Amino acid sequence: MPSLNTLTLHELRELLRTDTSHQLLDDYITDNLVVALNPPVNQLLATLSEDTYALPEMRIMVLTQGTSQPVINLVPRQLEAGDIVFISHNSLVQVANYSDNMQGFGISLTDELASLALGATMPHMLDGHIRDFHFRLAPQEQQLLWDIHALLLRTLALPERPSQVVLQLVAAFLWQTDFYWSQYEEQHRHCRTREQQLFTDFVQLVSQYATEQHHIGFYAQQLCISSRYMSTLVKQASGKSAKQWIDDAIITRIKTHLRHTDMSVAQIADAMHFSNAAFFCKYFKRMTGITARAYRQGL
Repeated sequence: MPSLNTLTLHELRELLRTDTSHQLLDDYITDNLVVALNPPVNQLLATLSEDTYALPEMRIMVLTQGTSQPVINLVPRQLEAGDIVFISHNSLVQVANYSDNMQGFGISLTDELASLALGATMPHMLDGHIRDFHFRLAPQEQQLLWDIHALLLRTLALPERPSQVVLQLVAAFLWQTDFYWSQYEEQHRHCRTREQQLFTDFVQLVSQYATEQHHIGFYAQQLCISSRYMSTLVKQASGKSAKQWIDDAIITRIKTHLRHTDMSVAQIADAMHFSNAAFFCKYFKRMTGITARAYRQGL
């Protein structure tokens, strides 16, 4: 049985190193930090399946050319040139469609390195309430992030790089991203209806808590609305019921455990907060049409 289907920075580094057509001089890659400029996205994605990958570390990428249609934390996204995308640690990502000319720049880093760079004060986007976001940058905003990124790359290229300068530049990139996101959120929050905002918050909650919280009541309580009202607005906003959103999130995580870990069915049932293995098996069969054992064996 293969290990958990993750894409860590270490695994990313090894994949990039096997691509002899790419000049690694444009990238700085360790197990804790990746600073990438126009990475070989097409070659990299071609080596990966269209399965869902867990990303243990955060990613921030600015797309400067091309398009991509990833599914991030169960939600389809449309990314185009000029967009910035933030993906928090332990997110689930699937990339099914992308253009051949896709390019960009960005950083990926572990929580430990982020803590070293930022100290005791964390940007709002890293306080745990946001799993991902994307939006369009203004040209001058993109240019400033490009300048910080370029200075970081040049500093890392020095024979004796000053570690504190590197950490401060990483912090500057994170804080500037958080500043742009906060501005975007403030501007668009006023444009959203209350129902649209509640739906957005619901999807974030499901993405964050579906492993342990399976019932609609929990999410309605978090949003301070009734379960009936929440079910109605989610259905109107997405065409899917609130229960379908929760079930889809649960099944995605179960499938990842079944296909990519050695955990027993009982262990998965316990990790996913089911009352017992028998109920877990009945739930999976009802939702997918096949048994957990058959799915694990690829039948």
